Amino acid sequence: MKIYTPEGQLGEPQTSLAPSPTVLAGKRIGILDNTKPNAGLLLARLASRLADRTMAELTITEKKNAALAAPDQVIGNLTKEVEIVLTGSAD
Repeated sequence: MKIYTPEGQLGEPQTSLAPSPTVLAGKRIGILDNTKPNAGLLLARLASRLADRTMAELTITEKKNAALAAPDQVIGNLTKEVEIVLTGSAD
């Protein structure tokens, strides 16, 4: 029998963010809607106002179940179709 200790290395995992575009004009905005109540409405209005202010283009909306990670197909569609993704509505 092997007994493993539950202790592990402490510290924050290393992450990095994609660089933000300096200009949004001409960029395509996508929405990743997690289907929570009013999330789609909130994100669509935000994206629309952002597009109007920056001359970006609202192009795609993808939906996913809030309880699960977005499927590879959804992430793949967003990766191919847009440069900016709005998401993140929570309770």
